[in-house]
Amino acid sequence: MPEWLNALPKAELHLHLEGSLEPELLFALAERNQIALPWADVETLRAAYAFNNLQEFLDLYYAGANVLRTEQDFYDLTWAYLQRCKAQNVIHVEPFFDPQTHTDRGIPFEVVLRGIQQALLDGEKQLGISHGLILSFLRHLPEEEAFKTLEQAMPFRGAFIGVGLDSSEKGFPPRLFERVFAKARSEGLHAVAHAGEEGPPEYIWEALDLLKIKRIDHGVRAIEDERLMQRIIDEQIPLTVCPLSNIKLCVFEHMGQHNILEMLERGVKVTVNSDDPAYFGGYVGENFAALHEHLGMTEAQAKRLAQNSLDAVSYTHL
Repeated sequence: MPEWLNALPKAELHLHLEGSLEPELLFALAERNQIALPWADVETLRAAYAFNNLQEFLDLYYAGANVLRTEQDFYDLTWAYLQRCKAQNVIHVEPFFDPQTHTDRGIPFEVVLRGIQQALLDGEKQLGISHGLILSFLRHLPEEEAFKTLEQAMPFRGAFIGVGLDSSEKGFPPRLFERVFAKARSEGLHAVAHAGEEGPPEYIWEALDLLKIKRIDHGVRAIEDERLMQRIIDEQIPLTVCPLSNIKLCVFEHMGQHNILEMLERGVKVTVNSDDPAYFGGYVGENFAALHEHLGMTEAQAKRLAQNSLDAVSYTHL
């Protein structure tokens, strides 16, 4: 990666902490917690990370999450991510965590949150990385489950800044979560949501109009709807785009087809993020490097993308 690219101050606004679990740490946590793994060694697991489709990724993702059991595990996961951020000059992070992935396994909500929160606080003190934590609802589960998660979270209201909506998009439109998002907003939480990655532009409209989101996670399919494009340009609604993820999950066949720079040049407030970096081929820096290599991103464009991410931070701190 060119040094000028690494040196740019950046914010990361679309990162699933569970998706930053590298094979080495996964093995170390499995050993610490005496959990048998289906892979013989780190190399075999790393080879499995070269999955072929979304279902293979999800199977790996949840098998990986299973090694996260204790407060220390969640601390170590978050701290490892923050060290990567420091090395790539990411100065602010707003990571997602999926409580339901863990509470459904019998891990208490507070165990998950305390580990993550302590690492984020230490990251601010020791690494100079500011943060805001986002609680995500899993959209393949019913809205009633999201309400339960929100209820579990409220005693720890000060630990996070907003709520999000993630997991499989197709067949689970944002409108299914209108009530729980209204409740979250009434508690002073900001709203973001995955929309327009696998799902159609209509899902972005729903997320904006029904969930009242302030930021669109992914959103690359907005380009298919000219009226929607005009709205997100006029209102400067940020999009948290994840280029390497989009290639790995076949939203685009190869990076040369990606539309992020086209959207940037049209005035969309697009940002660069890593999504699930352990699985998708790299962190924020690697995503910037891929745009430079495959799309010919210029230094001026990189500076605008990095500045967009810093500008978009304020949308969740209004």
